[in-house]
Amino acid sequence: MSSAVRTEPLPGEPPLRVPGDPYSVVVLLQGYAEPEGVGGAVRADGSVTLILPRAWGPASSPREPPPEGGEAKTALEEAARGPILVDTGGPWAREMLLGALAGQGVAPVDVTLVVGTHGHSDHIGNLGLFPGAALLVSHDFCLPGGLYLSHGLGEERPLWLGPGLEVWATPGHGGQRDVSVVVAGTAMGTVMVVGDVFERDGDGDSWQALSEDPVAQERSRKRVLGTADVVVPGHGAPFRVVRETWNLETKDPGNSRQGPVGNMDQTMHR
Repeated sequence: MSSAVRTEPLPGEPPLRVPGDPYSVVVLLQGYAEPEGVGGAVRADGSVTLILPRAWGPASSPREPPPEGGEAKTALEEAARGPILVDTGGPWAREMLLGALAGQGVAPVDVTLVVGTHGHSDHIGNLGLFPGAALLVSHDFCLPGGLYLSHGLGEERPLWLGPGLEVWATPGHGGQRDVSVVVAGTAMGTVMVVGDVFERDGDGDSWQALSEDPVAQERSRKRVLGTADVVVPGHGAPFRVVRETWNLETKDPGNSRQGPVGNMDQTMHR
């Protein structure tokens, strides 16, 4: 037997919602990167994704502040009990971000954790909107007020936030400290929000020119394609990953892990 992987873009415009239990994923703003003018100028902004725990709602009782001491593990799990934002876009997208959050019934004060996949301005430009949230930017984790906690994240050691919810170290694009968020158990299988590990679907080899460590990023890209059913890239539409297994004797293809992503119309809601 042999296997092949291909990707397919997901139709539709943001906000795109993938329901799940215990977490749903909402792509609030779709990133882009477009050449403009001369001299290699590019107009760009990063994707912004919201992760909503099933038990949370706008009418939920006021949350307890994250513990001010103790272990990062406990603080991360507590922070993941409310809405989680993965990347914030650039400061020029402030009003768009606020409007997109409001469309989901979420106010900035409701957000309990912000994950910045890496430290570029088009991905973490609106951190100031969330002073009451815990922040995990690249590998730096701090509680409101700037109390930093050590956590031990590494490529072989993900951070567990809740059932089926993890942060992975996916180095390459911005150096050694990029991260991705993994959400298992959605109606479309495992969703990975990967920052610029993938610029967009079909980015070919173009990502290499933007990578601080192409060898590490290639390794991260392979991990993502080996795990995800849906990928939210940094600068393009979400796309699904389809794995096909081939019988080398009969040369007949057989779809593998096709169930979670087979009928998008029934699982993806605007």
